[in-house]
Amino acid sequence: MDELRREEALYLDLEWADISKGLRKDLGPEIHGQWIKPIQLGNYHPESGTLDLYLPTEFSANWVQDRFADRLSLAWKIARPDVRRVRILVNPGRKQLPELRLGNAGNPRRPANDSAAAGDLRIGATGSGAFGAGIAEVDTSQTFANFVTGASNVLAANAAQLMAAVATPQFSPLYLKGATGQGKTHLLHAIGHAYLSAHPHARTLYCSAERFMVEFVQALRQNQMIEFKSRMRDFDLLLLDDIQFIIGKASAQEELLYTIDWLLQEGKRLVFAADRAPQALDGVEPRLLSRLSMGLVADIQSADIELRRSILESRLTRFASVSVPAEVIEFLARTINRNVRELVGGFNKLIAYAQLTGQAVSLKLAEEQLTEILSANRGRITIDEIQRTVCQFYHIDKTEMSSNRRARAVVRPRQVAMYLSKVLTPRSYPEIGRKFGGRDHSSVIHAVRLIEELCTRDPGFGQEVRSLLSLIEGRHWDDPSENSTGS
Repeated sequence: MDELRREEALYLDLEWADISKGLRKDLGPEIHGQWIKPIQLGNYHPESGTLDLYLPTEFSANWVQDRFADRLSLAWKIARPDVRRVRILVNPGRKQLPELRLGNAGNPRRPANDSAAAGDLRIGATGSGAFGAGIAEVDTSQTFANFVTGASNVLAANAAQLMAAVATPQFSPLYLKGATGQGKTHLLHAIGHAYLSAHPHARTLYCSAERFMVEFVQALRQNQMIEFKSRMRDFDLLLLDDIQFIIGKASAQEELLYTIDWLLQEGKRLVFAADRAPQALDGVEPRLLSRLSMGLVADIQSADIELRRSILESRLTRFASVSVPAEVIEFLARTINRNVRELVGGFNKLIAYAQLTGQAVSLKLAEEQLTEILSANRGRITIDEIQRTVCQFYHIDKTEMSSNRRARAVVRPRQVAMYLSKVLTPRSYPEIGRKFGGRDHSSVIHAVRLIEELCTRDPGFGQEVRSLLSLIEGRHWDDPSENSTGS
């Protein structure tokens, strides 16, 4: 029975991953990251067809219930017809420590070292409405210990650790700039954890710019701006994510400006994160822009191939019971290069599928189960480019790719080119066959399987194919990731 429950839970996890991905496309990455991503699967009651979805706070549960309940219910009914009802609840097992507190109604300006606030990460427990509707949990899995560093993110990682240290940093605010999925949010959570470890009595706030906006508007409407201002200025560390979404809101910008000035004057620490540099923020008042850029702006570049390998190898240590061939790690690291979030998400999905079905992790399984992710990352390479590169590598004429010659010196390069076309492009077997002189799709399948087998049996040949992979990718573009660790 326990085994059946575990299997059911794994299937629900896979279905939720697909549903969540679809909602991300519909709602956009920002709204999805703020409200949908924190959802955790709760209990499924087969007798009533009821599935519980948990959120970390009452505030977020109410928000999702009001705005996304119908969409979530429909998505689950499509994915699992036996799910007839979805309940959105506050997670009963949420951790209470560490908590992040905004203060309390009776004494909103407690001394910074008040032991009653030790280790608190609670956002308010007051009835005022300003950050007082629940708990904003810092993700306990996102720490400095599991943030993998490389040339592309070492400046940001080191600056983040200094911001969290006991000693007063030489710069404030710290502004983390990086594209989606490169590790900004991870570093914000890591700073929060480390800072509370070094300053156990401190008060720390992590929130998104969107959340700041929601609470600001709510306080404005309820005539509670005095309480809002008091609480916002009562923190020792302020972590504000996705700052680009506060652009164009004049009153909110002004309030944030006053909050920054107050905290800096009091010697507090501020960290901002955005997908663009301060100078690239449109619609930001010049005074606020100067505050955002007055400290250190640390750029997080796209993860290069070495960092992507390191991230996957680090991730693999969490799955001690699963064997993942080195060629699969290499394939994923080379192919999924847009951002680390996709890389880790694809890897997790592959491992989960292998565990659920009892199949061994292989290149073939990765290609079958990660089709969408792989296609999105490698769609820019064409079969013509692959053929040209392979022909130059093996010193044969490009016409041999479509010829009927059966000489080994021609057949093997042709098979390698077919294999690489399947690995590096989203084209189907019939489409690839047409590019190779109108060959049947079964010929392409045979070539792909043969090259996979030869790579496994013959390390020298496997290295040859990997060299071609590197050559094709290097010729096609300066890998945008050759210069992340997930949010």
